[in-house]
Amino acid sequence: MAATLHSGALYMVAVILVLLSLHGSPAGAADMITATQPLSGQQKLVSQGGKFALGFYQAGGGSQDKWYIAIWYNKVQKVTPVWIANRETPISNPASSVLTVWTDGNLVLLNKSRSIVWSSNTTITAGASNTTVVAVLLNTGNLVLAYASNTSNMIWQSFDHPTDTQIPGMKFGRNKVTGVSNRLFSWRNNMDPSPGIYSIMMDPNVEAQYLFMWNNSRPYFTPGKFNPQTGALFSGIPAMTVISQPNSIYSYEYVNNDKEEYFLLTIKDDTIFLRTVIDPSGQQKGLVWLEQKQDWMLYFTQPSPCSVYSFCGAFSWCSVDNVSMCNCLRGFSPQSPTEWSSGNYTGGCTRNVALPCSLSASSRDEEDRFFMINNVKLPVGDGSQTMQAASKSDCEVACLNNCSCLAYSYNGTCSFWYTDLMNLQQDPDNKGDSIFIRLPASEIPRTKSTRGRTIGVVIAVSALALGACLMAVLILLRRRRRIKGLHNIGVNLIVFRYRDLQMITKNFSDKLGGGSFGSVFKGVLEDGTVVAIKKLEGVRQGEKEFRTEMSTIGNIHHVNLIQLLGFCSEGEHRLLVYEYMPHGSLDGRLFKSSSDDDVLSWNMRYQIAIGIAKGLTYLHDKCRDCIIHCDIKPQNILLDASFAPKVSDFGLAKLLGRDFSRVMTTMRGTIGYLAPEWISGTAITAKADVFSYGMMLFEIISRRKNVEFGKQHMDSKFFPVLVAEKIQEGDVKALLDLDADMRGDVNLEELKRACMVACWCVQEDESLRPTMAAVVQMLEGLLPVNMPPLLLGIVPHCELWVGKHGL
Repeated sequence: MAATLHSGALYMVAVILVLLSLHGSPAGAADMITATQPLSGQQKLVSQGGKFALGFYQAGGGSQDKWYIAIWYNKVQKVTPVWIANRETPISNPASSVLTVWTDGNLVLLNKSRSIVWSSNTTITAGASNTTVVAVLLNTGNLVLAYASNTSNMIWQSFDHPTDTQIPGMKFGRNKVTGVSNRLFSWRNNMDPSPGIYSIMMDPNVEAQYLFMWNNSRPYFTPGKFNPQTGALFSGIPAMTVISQPNSIYSYEYVNNDKEEYFLLTIKDDTIFLRTVIDPSGQQKGLVWLEQKQDWMLYFTQPSPCSVYSFCGAFSWCSVDNVSMCNCLRGFSPQSPTEWSSGNYTGGCTRNVALPCSLSASSRDEEDRFFMINNVKLPVGDGSQTMQAASKSDCEVACLNNCSCLAYSYNGTCSFWYTDLMNLQQDPDNKGDSIFIRLPASEIPRTKSTRGRTIGVVIAVSALALGACLMAVLILLRRRRRIKGLHNIGVNLIVFRYRDLQMITKNFSDKLGGGSFGSVFKGVLEDGTVVAIKKLEGVRQGEKEFRTEMSTIGNIHHVNLIQLLGFCSEGEHRLLVYEYMPHGSLDGRLFKSSSDDDVLSWNMRYQIAIGIAKGLTYLHDKCRDCIIHCDIKPQNILLDASFAPKVSDFGLAKLLGRDFSRVMTTMRGTIGYLAPEWISGTAITAKADVFSYGMMLFEIISRRKNVEFGKQHMDSKFFPVLVAEKIQEGDVKALLDLDADMRGDVNLEELKRACMVACWCVQEDESLRPTMAAVVQMLEGLLPVNMPPLLLGIVPHCELWVGKHGL
């Protein structure tokens, strides 16, 4: 009896020692599992600091009889697991299951029949028992097994066995001694946490680099080697540029020694919840919790969807310009319509009609045919072969002669595919190859010659009748002077007649404004829709080229970009028809006298700045080709009925072929927004827009034109330089517009953030400027903004402006 009491007392002392050593207080038993204190049902562990919880979890929308042991953020309203134990072996009833320390010292999950469903499966020192081992949930999110007598010697930790998520404090890398890598595996889909087909691991052949893998066998992406000296950490993650700056609340480091190689993300502010995951789509995503929005916000993602192997699955093609990223090939339909509609395309597509593939030469031509797709990047994967051939016809015959041949391509030689077509992509430059997809004849019907002649006669007669009807309608329309487009191209993009535009603008008498590209007039369509019509000057493309450009620009849609409704390309006339913006341009509202009732408040200006940045991000990163605006200024920002900003004239840089030498020198005020590259003659990139945005952001902050502010206030210093000085002095409030009434609604944190972002944008060295995507994230508070360097490089540049242009 005494021996039993003595053993029990030792166990209680051991438990107290663990609590004291890990947490400094014996009051936190709720974060611990022991042999006598298991976890079951609705119970959960909460880490000592309250940041993480562990318990039974059910994937959202999943089957009611599938439960998992998981760790999630305890203070985040959306239950978000960062680690799952039994990913492949869910249990059906948490009430009858238990998580406990087993007799051999391992942490185990037992089902209703008390069989082991999951185990930490580690080697425990000989002689140890469940009375000497405890499991503790730390406030880092790490679940550890440790000896009660020596908690510094952890037996096992969940950080060494991650699922799909890396959180701050977790090493991601490999053990050089054991050769084990703690690889991240995606979920199978958004409702099933079992391991999916995508993973991230350290590159076994290149140090300081990690790989994205498909099906545990095929690498499809790497962000490049870790190199913090470049300022971006990884060249493929520009959003991490700010994280690499000094004094950031985040830090990302790479460690390489004789025992291990790993990457480590740490965070200095423990109240910020941040995680990176490998998504079921095969992309890595960085997310941060925004308390005010009660949601996870994305701050970086890589790679682009079409770069992910099998993102669209088999027998489909990927296009970043379509509303739907993935589209089944002709003759195919989604394998799983439910998952396809939810945005998970990896299941791919399946044939509508099976290939008959008869080997009879006489009937083969009637059974199988080929559908051609132009300008594509050819499929990547196994099962392809090449053969020398004199012509495309030889390739077609060779493919038809083999029942396993699913597609072919000809480019001097034949390429054949015998397995599922994977990673077929639309070529954004329209310079890709053509591929011929094998389909049953029913999917590409071919009429016989006699039938064809009969159908031809019917079509001809129908066409004549239709033509007569159309002629009558056109005459009627002409008499009634109804304003209609001749036809549509793209998505609801109307081609207008010049005389119709003359009529709806009352012969261009109601002028809204003008600029270097031409004048803008107000017009009213027949249905009462008010439009803005810009008469272009200096556009020398022929009608065909102009229409081609319009079809491209007309398919670009974003809430912060002005919508192009139609155009006119008739003779020498080139006009664009836009949606009408009732509140006019930003400069008309921004530089109003403070006595005006409708002057923009600080909150409105700040939201306008964010909206403009989002529109530019779309132009730079989301379009088929990067569109550089080249003329960002308040005059080119329009405000809709709710004062939401719309970037206008974004297609004119493309139309004019980037040749702005003529218009820039005659455009009043524009010279104040030009990046140094324009004067130095170096190549223009999207960072030129970033510079112009920064100059405009100074004006949004102060409600004064940059140079005019310097002339009228504070010893005539150029405003960007003045901003840098005031930031250093901690007096950003002096940079705001001087109207005392306007200062009442100012958020000083937003003001400082906007000032620092603007200073980063106007750096002389374009490599120091952030991307517009990073600007959005910084303004929204998703990324920290560090102290910008002094604007030493911009001073001579500004003096050049003032001296050369007499500003």
